[in-house]
Order: sequence, then structure tokens, then C-alpha cells
Amino acid sequence: MNIDHVLEAIPPLSVYLLVGLVVMVESLGIPLPGEIVLVSAALLASSHDGLNPLWIGILASAGAIIGDSIGYLIGRKGGKRLFDWAGRKFPKHFGPQHIANAERMFHKRGMWAVFFGRFVAVLRILAGPLAGSLNMHYPRFLLANALGGIVWAGGTTALIYYLGVVADKWLKGFQWAGLGAALVIGVVVTLVLKKRMARNHETHAVEQKDDAVA
Repeated sequence: MNIDHVLEAIPPLSVYLLVGLVVMVESLGIPLPGEIVLVSAALLASSHDGLNPLWIGILASAGAIIGDSIGYLIGRKGGKRLFDWAGRKFPKHFGPQHIANAERMFHKRGMWAVFFGRFVAVLRILAGPLAGSLNMHYPRFLLANALGGIVWAGGTTALIYYLGVVADKWLKGFQWAGLGAALVIGVVVTLVLKKRMARNHETHAVEQKDDAVA
């Protein structure tokens, strides 16, 4: 059963809570389809009078901020042991290369890595626990986390909702074009970033090897 069918079958209040819960759990560091659920709910709201996009955005923002904050505390307490365990359980998301690339980005970008990490699938999962394990100052993390969560959740909800409204008004049977475009853009951005991170990892490894030889 598709996510949109599930959302359409449950009461509006449950949709809001489900969106917030899935986004929160994903932000804890558990790989769930938070962005897909958010996009599906926003698009459904564009053609469903019982759903308010404002509440979808608010609950998604709250879930992102709370989830990342809990993930930060988990990373602060668990540290390396947490990522070693996660790497064994979810190698596609928490493999040694993923962690090494993310750590370099956090050391280099700091708060900006937390903010922009919200817009990239892999970093969205890693941001909270990784910031905690690297002992990032919590007020700085919270500020970047809150701004990133609000902009990501609110912006995604507004964009997809209005795309759905326009599509429903002008294209009728093609209202899913907005969802398709958003997903394609998200996949492309993720692949480009992962490619750049992999290239940076290779360059870093070569530099370390050269330093060792020298």
C-alpha cells in the first residue's frame, strides 16, 4: 500500500501526528522515509479540505527539532560505539565512509553542516548524533537545528502544497507532477553530494598516504 493511500485513510489529526513522529524518529538517527511522508502529506492537503498544511509544517518542524536534539544527546553519550553498532546494522547509511565524510564536513562547516544537512537524506539522519559525538556546543547546534528544521519542513510543505494546488487547478489529472519533480530534485541533490563526499574522502586518503610516505 502506498504512503498516500495510508494517509488518506486516517483522520487529519493522525496525519499531523504521524508526520511529526516519522520525521522525529528519522532525526534520531533511524533511517525512515521522513521526507516522503512529509511530501505525501503536503500534496494530499492540496486536494483534501480536512488537512491544513500549516499544521503539517508545524508538526514536521517540531519533529525535526525534537528528534535532532534527542539524537544529539544520544551521540553525546554513545559516541563511537553508537556509530560502530549502526554501521553493522545499517551499512548503507552509517558505513565507515559515510561517517568519515560527515565528520570532515562537520569539522569544516560547523553550524552550516547542521543547517544544510537537514536538506540531504544521509546527513539528515546523521546530523544530531554526529554533532553530539563531536561535542558541538549545544546552543549553536540548537540554533542551526531549529532554523534548518523550520526552513526544511515549512518550505517543503509550502512548496509541495502550492504545487499540488496549481496542478489540481490547471492540470487536473496530473497533480502528482509536483511530487515527482520534488522527489527527482531530492534524489539528484543527494547523489551529487554523495559523489562529492566520496571524492573528498579519496582525496583525503591520498593526502594522508603522501604524508605518511614523506
